[in-house]
Amino acid sequence: MFVIGQRLRTLREAKGWPQSEIEKRTGLLRCYVSRVENGHTIPSLDTLEKLARALEVPLYQLFYEVEELPPLTFLPARKTAEEIAGAGSPEELRFLNRMARLLDRLNPNDRRLLLHMAQRMAED
Repeated sequence: MFVIGQRLRTLREAKGWPQSEIEKRTGLLRCYVSRVENGHTIPSLDTLEKLARALEVPLYQLFYEVEELPPLTFLPARKTAEEIAGAGSPEELRFLNRMARLLDRLNPNDRRLLLHMAQRMAED
């Protein structure tokens, strides 16, 4: 998680802001921001979203230094909820349909980030 702290510090310093500016923009204490930047605290996803909004950058830029995310070429072809559920119960199909609707509401950058993070977690 120290990588995120380093990225946070780099982005903050690139704007010429002290930690107190992040405190003012997020409501997070300056000492908490310092702990994140130094790798002593692991922020939640909600906190990362606050930090990204405060720094006026997309969330994925806290993880990557590039302007665009790398292509996700190792994803299998998309299946419909019905194909995934197969002979599953009607409750499972409703759950998958609801998940699909919620994922469709994400903006493309957040959706790619979520998929990338899920893939990385599946690799471990």
